Amino acid sequence: MEEKLRQSKTDVLKIVLFGPESTGKTTLSGQLSRYYNTVWAPEYAREYLQNKWNNERKTCENSDLLPIAYGQMALENKLVTKANKLLICDTDLLETKVYSQEFYGGFVDPLLDKMSKENTYDLYLLTYIDIPWKADDLRDRSDARETMFKAFEQALIENNRPYILLKGDQKTRLKTATKAINNLLKLKTMHSEIALKNLTNKGISLTKLQQQIKCFENNDFHIHITDVATPTNGILQYSESEQDTFIRHYQQKQSNLDILKFVPASGAATRMFSELYQFVASEEETPYVKTFFEQLESFAFCAEVIHQLRLKHSTFDITDTESKLEFVNVMLHQNYLNFGKLPKGLIPFHSIKNDVFTPAQEHLAESDLYAKGEEAHANIHFTVSEDHVDLFKKHLTCASQNITYSTQKSSTDTVAVDKDNNPILQSDGSLLFRPGGHGALIENLNDLKADLIFVKNIDNVCTQAQNKTTVRFKQVLAGKLLKVQEQIFTFLLELENDLSIDRLAEIQKTITQELQIKTSKPLGQQEIITILNRPIRVCGMVKNLGEPGGGPFWVSANELTQLQIIEKSQIKLTDNSQALLLDTATHFNPVDLVCATKNYRGEQFNLTRFVDDKAVFISEKTYEGSPLKALELPGLWNGAMANWTTLFVEVPIATFNPVKTVNDLLKSAHQSK
Repeated sequence: MEEKLRQSKTDVLKIVLFGPESTGKTTLSGQLSRYYNTVWAPEYAREYLQNKWNNERKTCENSDLLPIAYGQMALENKLVTKANKLLICDTDLLETKVYSQEFYGGFVDPLLDKMSKENTYDLYLLTYIDIPWKADDLRDRSDARETMFKAFEQALIENNRPYILLKGDQKTRLKTATKAINNLLKLKTMHSEIALKNLTNKGISLTKLQQQIKCFENNDFHIHITDVATPTNGILQYSESEQDTFIRHYQQKQSNLDILKFVPASGAATRMFSELYQFVASEEETPYVKTFFEQLESFAFCAEVIHQLRLKHSTFDITDTESKLEFVNVMLHQNYLNFGKLPKGLIPFHSIKNDVFTPAQEHLAESDLYAKGEEAHANIHFTVSEDHVDLFKKHLTCASQNITYSTQKSSTDTVAVDKDNNPILQSDGSLLFRPGGHGALIENLNDLKADLIFVKNIDNVCTQAQNKTTVRFKQVLAGKLLKVQEQIFTFLLELENDLSIDRLAEIQKTITQELQIKTSKPLGQQEIITILNRPIRVCGMVKNLGEPGGGPFWVSANELTQLQIIEKSQIKLTDNSQALLLDTATHFNPVDLVCATKNYRGEQFNLTRFVDDKAVFISEKTYEGSPLKALELPGLWNGAMANWTTLFVEVPIATFNPVKTVNDLLKSAHQSK
């Protein structure tokens, strides 16, 4: 039966009209068919249900949905063979699924659910409800058009379908639709079958490719900051007794929560050893290299490197430049320890007596101290590169914690372009793609189901003897988040009923004072619900001691001013007012987050809905000697979380101990006391 719902293979573009009843889908389908001189697949359900009404005087029942789905796919597969470059579809299986969910208490036949996800289309045209309702024998729920529209849009978002919204009269809708379709046809004409297959294999639609190219063409990805977040303006500071209150609150709730620690760990250690690579190339002992060798025995990996050297030489001492070069070669070269190509998470960082610990092991030990929830063991998730999964699993095979892994999805890769913004082709005719940066990890985070998620970078660890402060403030952040979440959930339950203007004003005041979200106008009930019903994050902020990276700022968008983490590269430094604000920043983002990704009904948010797609980074690189431009997706804690409810809490600098270069391991946080 599955085959009856499967799409036929085709090179034809498929465009779906998608939306609630009486929103102009059939009219526009016919218009598009004539405009492009092609065929269109009408809605089989209308014919099926009209016959049922005529013969039985009955409307649609749950048992009708699979026969309707079979009929729809038979029609689509028949007509696609007659299509001229593109097929217009008046509906698809995903639309049938939405109706099943909304009309039959959330029930969806498993086969319909499966095939609605597997069948793919190039573009969805989501039709808005600004067209007057036209009643007939089959249509109902004229009073629920807003609810139905939201259900349709949510289905597109949750299933990651490419879509545009159509509003206005027939002429306006046709113009908007044809512009989008023409762009897709142009892209398809420009690229070879190999390039198009390349897109398909990665799970990247022509629409997404078009959006990426548009980012290069716009070329202005700067974020306008309105103010700096400081301890008197957006960064919360708490006394020791207040911290203790948050810790107690977290500990009281902890055993009833599904808790997870999320650690981005895909980076190789190459840049960590960049100074030593330069030493091998130049044989010049810079002050940095001299420090490295003067304090060699302070590194946790020293004994292992010496051991490897003495397997080659019965005795080995570092006496001159030649012996130093041999030490570095054994440490970094792929025929020996290969540290330069290992993931940073597996480099020996710390030693206590005869025991050596990597960052991955330190994260496990740390998670046991604050991230145990309803289960006996802590849950920890590492995002790693595909090449490193087996290395991590082997390294942590004896760990007692529940460890899971994921890799960056190929569908989050981004196209590389030349100076004229044309996609670059490789020698085999396929498009050149590059990893989308750590912002792509929002997809990985979106796949995880937990009540509370701690986020921390792989290289930000200290020795176990010194992690008391880190553990304390992780619990402070978690307790603060739970307090805020409880308040938000109480409001959202209250907002399920119509509230007075005075009560809405009281809630808005709390939003401004407690949630750090400002607006100059009175908010309506639906606006308040939208603001409150979002993922929540509480972010630790440390005093800025000159570290490179992002910081806490105020940003305005859509009549709201709220807190965001902004990177220096996102700020337009040629604008003197923006540069001045950056210079007055007092705090720095150490990537120390606690997140809540479920709503007040316990349902998982689709985190991709809360990304600021415009907050991208564009960098210049080379490919085979020629310049290219690369696109990085909105950073995980920057644009990818831009539309979350965000709070900043000051935490001590002792919680921030990153290892960016190997000599950072000489700092006290990484040395045995």
